[in-house]
Amino acid sequence: MASFSNHNTKNESDIRRTAGTDRMLPLIFRMALPAIVAQMVNLLYNIVDRIYIGHIPGIGTPALAGIGVAGSIIILISAFSSIVAGGGAPLAAIALGQGNRQQAGKILGNGFILLLIFTVLTSTLAYIFMKPILLFTGASEQTLGYATDYLSIYLIGTLFVEISVGLNTFINTQGRPGIAMWSVMIGAFLNIMLDPLFIFGFNMGVKGAALATIISQAGSAIWVLSFLTSSRASLRLEKQYMKPDRKVIGATLALGISPFIMASTESLVGFVLNGMLKTFGDIYVSALTVMQSSMLFVSVPLTGFALGFVPIVSYNYGHGNKERVKECFRIVVTFMFLFNFVLMLLMILFPSVIASAFTSDEELIQTVKQVMPVFLAGMTIFGLQRACQNMFVALGQAKISIFIALLRKVILLVPLALILPHFMGMIGVYAAEGISDAAAAICCTIIFFIQFPKILNRITGV
Repeated sequence: MASFSNHNTKNESDIRRTAGTDRMLPLIFRMALPAIVAQMVNLLYNIVDRIYIGHIPGIGTPALAGIGVAGSIIILISAFSSIVAGGGAPLAAIALGQGNRQQAGKILGNGFILLLIFTVLTSTLAYIFMKPILLFTGASEQTLGYATDYLSIYLIGTLFVEISVGLNTFINTQGRPGIAMWSVMIGAFLNIMLDPLFIFGFNMGVKGAALATIISQAGSAIWVLSFLTSSRASLRLEKQYMKPDRKVIGATLALGISPFIMASTESLVGFVLNGMLKTFGDIYVSALTVMQSSMLFVSVPLTGFALGFVPIVSYNYGHGNKERVKECFRIVVTFMFLFNFVLMLLMILFPSVIASAFTSDEELIQTVKQVMPVFLAGMTIFGLQRACQNMFVALGQAKISIFIALLRKVILLVPLALILPHFMGMIGVYAAEGISDAAAAICCTIIFFIQFPKILNRITGV
C-alpha cells in the first residue's frame, strides 16, 4: 500500500476520529448539512429548467409535458450511476472502517470503470430507440417534438452525469462533505446562469435548457475528478485499481442494485403514469410533471441527509460499534419522518402556490390543485421508508433493500395505476401513488424493526 502517502494516512485517522468517536447528533448534521445543501442546490437542475420552460409564451404547457416524458428516460439513465454511488461507496466506507485501504481503492477504481460502461450502453440505446420509447411512455404528437429536442442534446452529456453523480458519494465516504457539496453547487450555479441565456437570450427553447444542463454537469464532473485524483483525497482514483476485479464488481452490483431499482422504478412509474394520463389529455401529464418536481423539494434534502449518515453507519458497522449504529438510527428516523411529514403537509394544503411557480396557465394550476392532495397523501409518512431503506443500504443488506425497492413501485404502484383508472377515472392514476407510498412505508418499517436486531447481532468487535 505504498501508493498511499503519509498525508493520506493522516486523513484516514481524521475519518476514524470523526466517524468512530465524535458525538453522534452533531456528527450526523455536520456530515449531512453540506450534502443537504448540495442536493438542494442540485434540485435546481430539474426545477429551474422546468420553471423556465413552463413560462415560455405560447408553448409552456405542452413543452412542460414533453420535458416530463423525457425526464422519465433521464431518470433511468441516471439510475445506473446509483449502482456505483449507492453500492460502491458504502462498501468503501465499510472497508475503511476495517482498515482495508487497498480494498477501498479497488472499489473506487472498479466503480469508475462501471460508470464508463454504463455511459456507452445507456446513451447508445437511448439514441437508437428515442422516438419509440417517448411515444410509448406518454409523449403525444403535440409533445413529442419538445421531448426529442431536450433528450437528444441531454444524451451528449451522459458521461458527465454518470461521473458527477456516481463518484461524488466517494468524497462523502472520506469524511469530506464540503468538497462533495461544492461539486454539486458548481454545476447548479452554472445551470442557473446558463438557462435564461440559452432559453431566452439565444432563443433555443427546450434545446437551450438541455445544453445548459450538460455544460453544468460537465463542471461538476471535472470538480469530482480533480479532487479524487489529487493528493487531498485519502481515497484516490488510481490507475492501478482500475483493473476489473470480478469480486469487487459483483459486490458493488449486488449492493447497488437496490438504489438502482429505487431510482429506475421511478422511471418505470413515470412511463406508466404518463402513458395512462395521456389518454385523459396532455394537461394531466403536465400536472404530473409539476407535482413530481414539487416532490423533489422533499425527497432531495432527504437524499442529502442519507449521504451524510450512510458513511457514518457503514464505518461504525465495519468497525464493530453496535451502539453507535443504534444511536445513529434513532436520530435518522426521527429527523427524516418529521421533515418529510411537515413539508408534504404544507404542499397538500397549498397546492396552488406550488403550481404557480411552474406555470401561469390557470387551467394547469386548477388541475394541480384538484389532484395534488390525492397524489401526495401517502407521502406524508414516507420518511419512515427513506430512513429504514437507507439504513439497510448502509449496513450492506442488499437482498432486503432490493425487495423494499421493488415493493413500492413494481409490486404496488404500477398495478394500481393500471387498475384504478377503470374504477375511478383520471383521479385513479394519482390515487395509485398515494396508496402505494403509504403501504410501502408501513411494510418497510415493520421489516426493518424485525431485521435490525438480527443484523446488529452479527456485529463483532464490541
